[in-house]
Amino acid sequence: MPAKQLVLGAFMRPVSIHTAAWRYPGGIPDANFNLPALVRFAQTLERGKFDAFFMADHLAVMNMPMAALKRSATVTSFDPLTLLPALAMVTTRLGLIATASTTYNEPYHVARKFASLDHISGGRAGWNLVTSGNPAEAMNFGLDSHVEHSTRYRRAREFYDVVTGLWDSWADDAFIRDVESGQFFDPAKLHTLAHEGEFLKVRGPLNIARPIQGWPVIVQAGSSEAGRQIGAETAEAIFTSQNNIADAKAFYADVKSRMAAVGRDRDHLKIMPGAFVVVGDSVSEAQAKKKHLDSLVHPDSGMASLSVQLGTDAARFDLDAPLPRDLPDTNASKSARDRLILKAEREKLTVRELAQYVGGAFGTLEMIGTPATIADMMEEWLGGEAADGFNIMFPFLPAGLDDFVDKVVPELQRRGLFRRDYAGPTLRENMGLPRPANRYFPDPTKEHVAPTEAG
Repeated sequence: MPAKQLVLGAFMRPVSIHTAAWRYPGGIPDANFNLPALVRFAQTLERGKFDAFFMADHLAVMNMPMAALKRSATVTSFDPLTLLPALAMVTTRLGLIATASTTYNEPYHVARKFASLDHISGGRAGWNLVTSGNPAEAMNFGLDSHVEHSTRYRRAREFYDVVTGLWDSWADDAFIRDVESGQFFDPAKLHTLAHEGEFLKVRGPLNIARPIQGWPVIVQAGSSEAGRQIGAETAEAIFTSQNNIADAKAFYADVKSRMAAVGRDRDHLKIMPGAFVVVGDSVSEAQAKKKHLDSLVHPDSGMASLSVQLGTDAARFDLDAPLPRDLPDTNASKSARDRLILKAEREKLTVRELAQYVGGAFGTLEMIGTPATIADMMEEWLGGEAADGFNIMFPFLPAGLDDFVDKVVPELQRRGLFRRDYAGPTLRENMGLPRPANRYFPDPTKEHVAPTEAG
């Protein structure tokens, strides 16, 4: 059996990142806002022994032209911290991870909600710590423009310290609930945070017991210099976006080396690239599914994304002709643009076909093939220190999810790359992560690793 096994998350908000997923035959057009469907998806993931159901979140309607926006299924969805407690009631082992912004929330809110989710779920909560990237979000919180990038990350680092400090407000055995004496808790096992920093002033303590896991699992997704550093210092899982093994290995090595520099065990962080997986009984069948899915991307939607990638208004081109050779220079990402131009030339794509491709899952790591070829790729990435697991993005639901659970998971299990049953009741146990020590009330009989604090 391989020394390592995969960690698998499911990217479930939106239920598919592909623009046309809601139009795919047999799909559920309102899946992002359909509770019975989401319950079914969560239970299917648990049947497949997935580590976690992950909900990304946005605090504004997506920032795109209305011609494209009106064709997007992501304009409406449940608030993650309203939905996930409901899903906790219909699952028993599946982890429940939600995004909560450090830019447009207060730490007391975040600490209280995630501690509650951890207790409600029996220790299955995870917090995806983000700084928010959509400028439109600022306008929903009394600001005229987005907070500057480095400022957002400085606040995020302080925010993390406050939230985890609040989670440590109570010793694990603080609540004695002695009916005979009438004493509910031991005051000596309560800590008042009294934090005053650059951005935040929070007295505490938190008005909820310490989470079952000590802390919910800390997840991040930043790949910038600031994002990598805060991830190395604080994250226990990082959802990344590298779409080739060379870049993934470089990212993996960089972040793990940064962990060593701050005194963290490299095994206490799981790096999980997003993977868009299309399963077929043959490679050609899987490719045909993807081609049909891409064909459902409306030109208005694809053209908006294509214009961003090319750094110029693609709507002025002939949709049924190849890309012009004399594209103007741009300040947009040149590497992404060059890859796109090369793909169009190599595959002799028209502007319309290229827009359909870009409007789908462009830029994401794609695994399109049979259960065996998909497992081959995952095994290569795991063994080559390019990933500790993957955050799976399903092409359409429910069929794409069912295909993965019913066909890919058994193949991974057969190879010893993935569990046949859960290790325990908590998300930390299943991801192989230690329970953090309480910085104020150490208990050597229960705790296993010291938390990371700001310097």
